[in-house]
Amino acid sequence: MVFRSNAVVEKYMHTAVLLHEAVDALAIKPDGIYVDGTFGRGGHSRLILEQLGKNGRLIAFDQDPSAFEAGQALEDERFHMIQGSFSTMQEILRQLDVDRVDGILLDLGISSPQLEEARRGFSFRLDGPLDMRMDTSQGPTAAEWLASAPETHLEEVIRNYGEERFAKQVARAIVAARGRQPIVTTHQLASIVASTVRSRGREDKQNPATRTFQAIRIYLNQELEKLSLALPKCVEMLNAGGRLVVISFHSLEDRTVKRFMRELADSDRLPKELPLREKEVQLLSRQKLRLIGKAIRPDTKEVAGNPRARSAIMRVAERINTT
Repeated sequence: MVFRSNAVVEKYMHTAVLLHEAVDALAIKPDGIYVDGTFGRGGHSRLILEQLGKNGRLIAFDQDPSAFEAGQALEDERFHMIQGSFSTMQEILRQLDVDRVDGILLDLGISSPQLEEARRGFSFRLDGPLDMRMDTSQGPTAAEWLASAPETHLEEVIRNYGEERFAKQVARAIVAARGRQPIVTTHQLASIVASTVRSRGREDKQNPATRTFQAIRIYLNQELEKLSLALPKCVEMLNAGGRLVVISFHSLEDRTVKRFMRELADSDRLPKELPLREKEVQLLSRQKLRLIGKAIRPDTKEVAGNPRARSAIMRVAERINTT
């Protein structure tokens, strides 16, 4: 594995959350085909490549232009970088004559480099243009959406995607503020939200703007919709024994993943008194997955070194049949 220059490596440094736990959970086969659905800055991909043999293959996806650039800097004949959402994974893999894979990793949410780059508009801590798009070539910016969204729609998005109990008040404050001047920077929006939420007496230690920023980002990038679309495709693409590993960073994502995996791992829909062997139960109940262990969270050492890991939770499931 070679990199173009040390400068490129330094530019793309990013600490992958649950790095070893996630790659271990994939149970890498040296000659297997694997997918990193969220390349980010390549931490998981690099470790996967270290464990693959010369006939192994890794295909990575990321819709973020900077992440795609980072992926192109990773030169390895076994590696293929694609700019696009993991929700389009199955269609793109078929174009590459890949119908089945041995493992898929999805590291959801937002990466540290995205948060730390002010011009991307993801962080309320850094002043920059209100963009918030994962793919900067697609869709409206956060500023454009905030300029015209009806108050009722603002409230719905902030409540549903941010789980903000003051969604109504925040939406009203945004509409009032944009009537005075356009809301075009992260600090403008953060200030509007903070003044509204603080006045309502929130007692938690979370920054008042956290939930609103999360809500707008998730909505603009259709994150939950893409996740719900991708999960069944992932299972369909897995070989028997292949693993699906998903790292989530907030309750909405984790709820979606947990429910999906449990539904496909559920064999309890058949009467328990039937004298069926395990394989017959799997076939008759259309059970497709086996849950691997319990949900995994980062240990205190990882959280201390990488605060972003604090909210991470990883779930793992294995494909048990391909019928």
